[in-house]
Amino acid sequence: MKAVQIVKPNELKLIDIEKPVITEKDNVLVKMTAAGICGSDVGIYHGTNAAATYPRIIGHEMVGRVEEAGPGVANLKVGDRVIINQVTSCGHCYPCKIGRGNVCDSLAVRGVHIDGGYREYIAVPESDCYILPESLSDQDAVMIEPTTIGIQSCTRADLEKDDLLLIYGSGALGSSILKIARLLCDHIIVADVVDDKLEAAKANGATHTINVLKENLIEKVKEYTYGHGATVSIDAVCNKDSLINLLQATGNAGRVMTMGFSTAPTEINQFLVTSKELDVRGSRLQNKMFGKAIELVNEGKLDLTNSISHTFPLTKAQEAFDFVDSHDPSIRKIVLTFDF
Repeated sequence: MKAVQIVKPNELKLIDIEKPVITEKDNVLVKMTAAGICGSDVGIYHGTNAAATYPRIIGHEMVGRVEEAGPGVANLKVGDRVIINQVTSCGHCYPCKIGRGNVCDSLAVRGVHIDGGYREYIAVPESDCYILPESLSDQDAVMIEPTTIGIQSCTRADLEKDDLLLIYGSGALGSSILKIARLLCDHIIVADVVDDKLEAAKANGATHTINVLKENLIEKVKEYTYGHGATVSIDAVCNKDSLINLLQATGNAGRVMTMGFSTAPTEINQFLVTSKELDVRGSRLQNKMFGKAIELVNEGKLDLTNSISHTFPLTKAQEAFDFVDSHDPSIRKIVLTFDF
């Protein structure tokens, strides 16, 4: 079967590998139908994702149909459309014992530490498969995984109705966070450098927007938060300056969420953290949030349709990644398909 492997940074190959077989543990065989390209996949391709190991079959936004189910499978049947959890954990270390398996001491993420979904078939445990809502196409269903990341960040932030939220960045990550935040919080500020993205954020529930190339972020946040500053700030930009900007924009007793994976040095000011008694919290991956995301879709609270801007067959993955690197403004979400 065909698979896409990153041999080493900046070297992508289409390879032939053996079709997997089900085992007692990996008791469901899934035929892949759609797999999203995420910013972290691009980071693995370019060698900027510190968590990745090589060579690696990447892809963690994984949608497919059950091709075969083992004798111990209770809740799935052949033909079921599913999305696959990318997180695998040991279940017995300290993080797992306190219910935080997404940061397991032996964490292995499909597509990052172990092979992922850019292949025609994958064998996984039944417990890692979630049946898709009938309302979503396979391609749109890819967006469930980014949605879980948004749910995780808002959960880690303890986001509440009366919070004054700042989402810094309105790309794919920021947009996913906004879709969840607007269900939880009434006052949302979105900051970015692209007016079109800010207009989309306003249409999708942002109370205020800030173009940081034209306006002073700190001053506008103070203006939009009655002089206090944000009570919660979420970094969906994840560059070397974003954390210090959020420490400045967040008011006393606030929470600042970091989500970046760069190992490059970044500025931080202890006075800002200590004097405001800020909570600076990381948010990584998602912690069993697929069920919540699917529930929101089924309840009509979350619309993930028409999210995909471009598709490429798996066999043209190099072309797809080159297109991502072009930064074409028409790009929203790119999905690899398996109908070749």
